[in-house]
Amino acid sequence: MSVANKQGSAGERSLAAQLQAAGVPYVQEQVLIPGRKFRFDFLLSDTDLIVEVEGGTWRGGRHTSGAGFAKDCEKYNLALEHGYRVLRYTTDMVTDGRAVTQILPIWRRKRQLSVQRRLL
Repeated sequence: MSVANKQGSAGERSLAAQLQAAGVPYVQEQVLIPGRKFRFDFLLSDTDLIVEVEGGTWRGGRHTSGAGFAKDCEKYNLALEHGYRVLRYTTDMVTDGRAVTQILPIWRRKRQLSVQRRLL
């Protein structure tokens, strides 16, 4: 089941619709790092895949400021430290379909590996 965040950015709403159309289960705005308030845009269910939509990349948004970029680096590195893999996309990459085109085969491989591990 997918849990959509109706308050997310236009890019997040677009990716949510694309993931739903492709049958990819996910949850949004998850706090995954113990003791931290970081929220991640998407966690693809039954995998270690996080998907982040980086907004404001062409107009000086938070992700492109020095402080915002540093916080994103900390967030993504902590996610890796806790066993997650982070896929990052700009809003343009979401709206033109490049993001979901790349996400789908990665998600399928991760799901397949997860099933194989459970069978062992």
